[in-house]
Amino acid sequence: MLGRTYDTQVCSIARSLEVVGERWSLLIIRDALFAGVTRFGDFQHNLGIATNVLTSRLESFVEAGIMQRQGFADYVLTEKGGALGIALMALTEWGDEWASPVDPPILYAHDGCGEAVHAAAVCEAHGVVPAAEVSARIGPGMPAEYLANRRGGTRAG
Repeated sequence: MLGRTYDTQVCSIARSLEVVGERWSLLIIRDALFAGVTRFGDFQHNLGIATNVLTSRLESFVEAGIMQRQGFADYVLTEKGGALGIALMALTEWGDEWASPVDPPILYAHDGCGEAVHAAAVCEAHGVVPAAEVSARIGPGMPAEYLANRRGGTRAG
């Protein structure tokens, strides 16, 4: 079983999971971002989540700067929380393709014109590229001691 932290991992995915990787986290953020839910009772009703679990998740989001509390029972996403929208769209599209037995139950659209919006990998030189053509490479934040002790290739992961 995995612990709550990933101290041995030098990876932004692992650091992200420490903040939003708990079972209910992305569903709470989904409801806040795409359904406009802000009230504690509405999160609880919509998700069927235990109040103690919801309280813990919301408090951790406030502590992490993903949400801010307004009034007695309102929780609103910050810019940092709203930035998770692309990740949620990507998970939705993956689920539509690989985990759903029916057509997509949710479609994303551009508010400005109504056209469909999709999560995508975008090359700075060539625009949208297939995920199969994307590789991970060592970045400037990789600690030198990790590289010195790493076995195998030079790709990050």
